[in-house]
Amino acid sequence: MTTGPISPEMLVYAYSTGVFPMAEHREDACVMWYEPKMRGILPLDGFHVSHSLARIIRKGIFEIRTDTAFREVMLNCADRPETWINDQIVEAYCRLFDLGLAHSVECWREGKLAGGLYGVSLGGAFFGESMFSKETNASKVALCALVDRLKAGGFTLLDTQFLTSHLASFGGIEIAQENYLILLEQALNIKASF
Repeated sequence: MTTGPISPEMLVYAYSTGVFPMAEHREDACVMWYEPKMRGILPLDGFHVSHSLARIIRKGIFEIRTDTAFREVMLNCADRPETWINDQIVEAYCRLFDLGLAHSVECWREGKLAGGLYGVSLGGAFFGESMFSKETNASKVALCALVDRLKAGGFTLLDTQFLTSHLASFGGIEIAQENYLILLEQALNIKASF
């Protein structure tokens, strides 16, 4: 448990050893560190896009941007009745962003942020943290844009922490933590470009 500020060094060390932080709720002053026995990942070579979502992407409804509204994406991800993103986490990840180790993928429509996601990038691993939508399909389109970017940049691991039915519909799977740590070590030794 951490009650004070989380340094970028703490976050980098945690992610590189298979651990990540979460608060119990938005107003919680503490952050807990998690290492689940089963880990969600989205294999980049097994990523699945439905025909209907592919049509939406082809229509170009959303303008895709990266790293232009990182804090805004985080605050939108935290703006829900139940969230694990507290002020401590927002500030810590914004510092990581300033160091070039955290990124956002954003969907814009008519000059307004419609959806997006953010995560942490180390070596050839991307650790997806959270996503949000203000418009239907915006977070899905952001996820597809993220996967395209990771493939183009030479990434090998997209960590989703936990597996949800939503992520499973894109090809997400769950693996044991010991297997995850093997993939993580391999990914950390790769020089990828976001």
